[in-house]
Amino acid sequence: MKRVAIMQARTTSTRLPGKVLLRLFGKTVIEHILTRVRAAHCVDDMCVATTTNATDDAVAAVARACGAAVYRGSEDDVLDRFYQAALETQADVIIRITADDPFKDPQVIDEIVQTYEQGGCDYVSNTMHPTYPEGIDVEVFSMTALARAWREAKLPSEHEHVTPYIWKHPELFHTQNVSYGKDLSQMRWTLDKPEDWVFIQQVYDALYPEQPLFLMEDILRLLAERPYLRTLQSATIRNEGYLKSLAEERNS
Repeated sequence: MKRVAIMQARTTSTRLPGKVLLRLFGKTVIEHILTRVRAAHCVDDMCVATTTNATDDAVAAVARACGAAVYRGSEDDVLDRFYQAALETQADVIIRITADDPFKDPQVIDEIVQTYEQGGCDYVSNTMHPTYPEGIDVEVFSMTALARAWREAKLPSEHEHVTPYIWKHPELFHTQNVSYGKDLSQMRWTLDKPEDWVFIQQVYDALYPEQPLFLMEDILRLLAERPYLRTLQSATIRNEGYLKSLAEERNS
């Protein structure tokens, strides 16, 4: 069974263009995330699924330099991009990673994958009923489930966001949610706006020099010691992009 972490990445973000190539301690956000994902014991291979746009040549180059496979496909149909990347890497199990989460935690990745492997599920995540901080999100699903979603999904939102067809259809797929011990879902640790970048830089400045592979629990301790850092996080609705896609479908 081959477990492949597939990261979707592009430079044409509407709110913070080029965010995945911003630098922290001399490395791009993509490099930091790939390093953190590689530290998970369950990951057999990594692939960056980017677009065919010339603007994403740099994304592909960074990924290859980090030893990750690269697949280049549709900018808008991310479901197809994921499916084709999974086919090309011969994945049996896909670990979905997004390129705007520079705090990805390898221990959380391992926990979600272990739950997937023990539970006989098609899909396991910590996102269906979120209790982890946004930015520690992990989704794990079978190639069989991804292939079915690729064949059957019709809505634009299902193609733009990869997994909605799976978790919206519990009658078709066996799904499971992993929860944290307490609800931290109000915490925002992802990179979408300039305010997010300020917060991320402050956390890296505090933790990275002494512990390059700092974990979620380290960030929580830092926030307890320096509560002012919480004020730097932007006030953004969780899953804003997906909710925007749904609104556009309703109004079309």
